[in-house]
Amino acid sequence: VIQAVFFGICVLTDLSSLLTRGNDSQEQERQLKKLISLRDWMMAVLAFPVGVFVVTMFWSIYIYDRELVYPKLLDNFIPAWLNHGMHTTVLPFVLIEMRTTHHQYPSRSCGLAAVCTFAVGYILWVCWIHHVTGVWVYPLLEHLSPGVKIIFFTAVTVIINIFYLVGEVLNNYIWDTQK
Repeated sequence: VIQAVFFGICVLTDLSSLLTRGNDSQEQERQLKKLISLRDWMMAVLAFPVGVFVVTMFWSIYIYDRELVYPKLLDNFIPAWLNHGMHTTVLPFVLIEMRTTHHQYPSRSCGLAAVCTFAVGYILWVCWIHHVTGVWVYPLLEHLSPGVKIIFFTAVTVIINIFYLVGEVLNNYIWDTQK
């Protein structure tokens, strides 16, 4: 969902940019700048770190023991192409976006705070679903003791923050913004 919303905003930004080109409207220019800021924030805080995290974590665990993240039972309901759409194509598309469009990252402290807020919110949502249904969204969590879950959730949050920093460094490298 994050990727779909993000790339929808990218398309909207590009279309708005094309449609307002040559137009002297201050209001349209102001709205376009807001849209670009939203696109850049979403890339920095959500699309890149969460996208890279999902691909690396999902396929790492899947290779180890697919039943921990994607039980064979799901093959009956979710075709392989859709699985790859959710867990594979995210990475090349987000890298292409980073290479083709310069993104202005927020200050490091604001960016990391936003990433942490998202990670903690998502973890709380996963825990809430378990609380209400008695079933863990990710079968891996069934095999972890409460203490290990806390360590796991902390590690997940740290890893997503590291991916945020990797995205910032990669964006600066690609666009040579340090010079």
